[in-house]
Amino acid sequence: MMSGDGEHLVKSKQRVADHGEVFTPSWMVEDMLNLVREESERIDSRFLEPSCGSGNFLIPVLTRKLHTVKVRHGNSEFEKHHYALFALMCVYGIEILPDNVQECRNNLTNLFCAFLGVDRTDKWARSARTVLSVNIVEGDALTMKKPGGNPITFAEWSYLGKGSYQRRDFRYDELTQRSHWEAEGTLFADMGADLFTPETTYPTMTVNNLAEQAGAA
Repeated sequence: MMSGDGEHLVKSKQRVADHGEVFTPSWMVEDMLNLVREESERIDSRFLEPSCGSGNFLIPVLTRKLHTVKVRHGNSEFEKHHYALFALMCVYGIEILPDNVQECRNNLTNLFCAFLGVDRTDKWARSARTVLSVNIVEGDALTMKKPGGNPITFAEWSYLGKGSYQRRDFRYDELTQRSHWEAEGTLFADMGADLFTPETTYPTMTVNNLAEQAGAA
């Protein structure tokens, strides 16, 4: 099935019946993102699409973030590359169908590589694949679990400057609780950041460190 502007909105009737898989047309995605334009264009704003498909929302979000990278850091190749990777680090997705998971990762990697003008063997591309292997998760957003029953975890990435990144892993179900505690006006609004601890905190890492992990990812 195709929309009026030529986009494929479904891959098959069976997938619609089994999983309710219908893709949002690009014009609607852009209209929705325009409602939160400032956030969608911030490099460090974190976006999670709980049913991300092949990236219908995440691709335009990353496109907007990379445009901001170009405007703010385009005069420095060092900063441009590192902030582009940080922009990618702030994009997250959950998808129940494994072929969509891989397609989404590939689409985001291709967009990232095109922005930096590198091929998929470059260390930046390999770093991107490492990041996306943990940011785009195969799982069920409703149960907050992976196919094997383990809880979904997400990596919270930070760019520390001078080429260094920090990764801390949190359980998705706990992150949703954290959002509740930190809601404006609640009794514990100022305590939210202290109520939850990461599952794992990693040593600071560079692009080279991330690229070395691509094989395992």
